[in-house]
Amino acid sequence: MTVSSVQSTETLVISTALQVAIMIGAARVMNAVFRRLGQPGVVGEIVAGLLLGPSLFGHLFPEASVALFGAKASPAIIILSQIGLILLMFQIGSDFEFGLLGRGRNRWAVLGVAGVSVMAPLAAGYAFGQASAPALADGVRAAPYSLFCGVAVAITAVPILGRILREFDLTRTELGVVAISAAALNDVCGWVMLAAISAFAAGAYDGASTLWQVAGLAAFLLLVWFGLRPLSDRVIAHFERQDDPLPANLLAGTIAAIFLLATCTFKLGIFAIFGGFIGGLVVHRHARYVEAWRERAGKFVQVFFLPIFFTFTGLRTNVLGLTLDDGGWLAALLAISILAKTVPVFLTARAFGFSTGESAVLGTLMNTRALMELIVLNVGYDLGVLPHKVFTMLVIMAVVTTVMTGPLLQLLLPQLGYGLRRPVEA
Repeated sequence: MTVSSVQSTETLVISTALQVAIMIGAARVMNAVFRRLGQPGVVGEIVAGLLLGPSLFGHLFPEASVALFGAKASPAIIILSQIGLILLMFQIGSDFEFGLLGRGRNRWAVLGVAGVSVMAPLAAGYAFGQASAPALADGVRAAPYSLFCGVAVAITAVPILGRILREFDLTRTELGVVAISAAALNDVCGWVMLAAISAFAAGAYDGASTLWQVAGLAAFLLLVWFGLRPLSDRVIAHFERQDDPLPANLLAGTIAAIFLLATCTFKLGIFAIFGGFIGGLVVHRHARYVEAWRERAGKFVQVFFLPIFFTFTGLRTNVLGLTLDDGGWLAALLAISILAKTVPVFLTARAFGFSTGESAVLGTLMNTRALMELIVLNVGYDLGVLPHKVFTMLVIMAVVTTVMTGPLLQLLLPQLGYGLRRPVEA
């Protein structure tokens, strides 16, 4: 290795280290600020990412922003952000008491809520796309543009929803389990639709390929359930008989398994993060093991990896790119996005026997989109299907629907006996 290559590597390492230090520091500060305001800390971390990007810091100090973060996010930051999401999804999957789904009402409610939380927003988003195409997407094919709008409106952000449930201590309640389960089904449907729509937009759609994708996913889930789950039970039970429920060898094996599962789901076309979620579902019954993971790895994931993801997203988003003339379209998008999620979910939950307050909480939770949907937006943007203004509107919609979750939960939960409380630190 030459001296110049060593210096280049050292420069990349120092540049990445400096970026990570700023991201983590900003995220923790805003996490604390937003928890004091009664918001989930994760919302503050999202805002921190936006503030470090062209929406504020990059706008006020463009030269400093380029010097610090570069003209675009470095490959190292992109990789770290995605690794963090995979590990977070494992933690979310392992942290829920899915045994509560044994009640018939909850099982059917998950299917009903997931169904309406996909179909109603998808239809509303598609209608918005059709109506706005002449004004906002001139020169873009209306059909793929409208379909991308529909998927972006339909998706619920599982990782952010999971953190909000943890911060409000809802992870082991019926409402929390129904919400995260329905959101997971919602997103799997969303990713499958995204793959099909992306192929359609690129002119490479093949109905047979989509059927094979669904069949492959079903086979994968059966293999995990009947093969990996019993194997993991035996391995974890062996170590749980010892004093340390998560020794180094088991921790290493867990991490390797998470990334192997992520690779499988990526190859199946539903994105790597769901491999992590499935891994969490496999081990969630082992309480000592899950608690040990949360203490040893979980905090590091939340403090180190997640701020990188939020800042990476913020660096690619400029909410100042809209003009006053776009205000009407933005207002319309916000209205249909909120109503198309909350109203159908509320009515469906009521139909399955949940109280008015419980149904309102479920509608609020399913309306949480956060910045996960930027995966959809970036795919559409890279394909040339989503114009920059629409991309920005959808980002604003994702942030607004997430920010409103905390205050609404603070209002609704005391009526159900949960008590008014400031979100705990995560």
